[in-house]
Amino acid sequence: MATEFKLPELGENVAAGDVVRVLVAPGDVIAREQSVLELETDKATIEVPSSVAGRVQAVQVKAGDKVKVGQVILTIDENGPEAAGVRPASAPAQPAELPPRPRRGEVVDISRAAVRPPALEPDASSAARGTSERAWRGAGASASFGDPGRSSEERSPGDPAMTRNVPAAPSVRRLARELGVDISRVAGSGPGGRIAPDDVKGFAKAVVSGSAGGVAPAVAAGPLPDFSRWGPVERRAMSGIRRKTAEHMSQAWLTVPHVTQHDQADITALEELRKRHAPQAVAAGGKLTITAVALKVVAAALKRFPQFNASVDMGAQEIVYKHYVHVGVAVDTERGLLVPVIRDVDRKGVIALSVELAQVSEKARARKLALEEMEGGSLTITNLGGIGGTAFSPIVNYPEVAILGLSRARLEPVFANGQFEPRLMMPVSLSYDHRVIDGADAARFLRFVAEAFEQPFVLAL
Repeated sequence: MATEFKLPELGENVAAGDVVRVLVAPGDVIAREQSVLELETDKATIEVPSSVAGRVQAVQVKAGDKVKVGQVILTIDENGPEAAGVRPASAPAQPAELPPRPRRGEVVDISRAAVRPPALEPDASSAARGTSERAWRGAGASASFGDPGRSSEERSPGDPAMTRNVPAAPSVRRLARELGVDISRVAGSGPGGRIAPDDVKGFAKAVVSGSAGGVAPAVAAGPLPDFSRWGPVERRAMSGIRRKTAEHMSQAWLTVPHVTQHDQADITALEELRKRHAPQAVAAGGKLTITAVALKVVAAALKRFPQFNASVDMGAQEIVYKHYVHVGVAVDTERGLLVPVIRDVDRKGVIALSVELAQVSEKARARKLALEEMEGGSLTITNLGGIGGTAFSPIVNYPEVAILGLSRARLEPVFANGQFEPRLMMPVSLSYDHRVIDGADAARFLRFVAEAFEQPFVLAL
């Protein structure tokens, strides 16, 4: 009997994904829970396991396709002699990836809520164990770009074909464009849901005040010029990671009033201590880096300044103070920036943190982070010292209220004890949410961080 295997539920707010690789081919014998498809969603690459065992008769998708939940992926013969006690195919076929399909985009919808961990159905619970996750940090559901080859069901609210169906007069549509509001996100108060000018204005005001569910409207940047007038061009579709990064950064920038404080830390003594204890970390399976030390420094700072371990709920007019210390670390991967979160940093030693940091960084680069490993952060650390630069202004990883940036340390002449001495100075930068953190508190926080780097023995005490 031929059975159709359809794409199962992938989690809340995840309705579709792009096929990265098909892991089986016609004629392969597969087992239940065997991965058959590698799929890229808005913030993750996951392996989809089959809930059916048997011989593959047909594969209905290919690399580069966009597939929706409920769409047929495979046709499988469950009645063959291999169906009972079937073993996975020893060498599943892995067709080469197709190049990304060019898409024509207008407005990116960044107005959705934050991603939550997948709520898998019982028959897909095994997907949780086989899921490989590459997500970065915390933003929401899919925002597709217009593609004339897709059906209306596959189009995002920002697509022209969708906005044409919104019940609103041309003047109201023009008002929405002027205010930077994605009109497909506005609830109409008129007959049949017709949108009035006051509906658009009210939505824009709610977003500005933070009472629209903590979301921001899509920014209508206007059409781009025809760049081909000046020379050859090429369009490539954004990957799920890049698309979600763009959305989350836009949301963070529109939501958080950013201020950045800069300082320097003398890490001359710390560098000597780090080199002395580096073999101990290597023996434990880690690497004693400045970032590993920064985890412990930040944990101490969050204990001293609890307003930095918080989030702002403008809708409820409340500040949420967190009584845990989970620190995110930005990891540069070939497919985009990911931020795994290390739990209970305040309860762990530097050596243990160096081991855990090495492990989650490797998982991030191998696309094997689980969703829950990238959520619930108190504050984020981003270290560009290995690349270069003297200082930078990192964007707060919303809904956190601060992010610490580290730049490359340099040997500089510092006047002390009546003479100039060579000291290893590291620039530190703190971007913060000015709604909840005042400038004086930010300066005190960053000075505490700098002094902790300068006096690691005192920090240990």
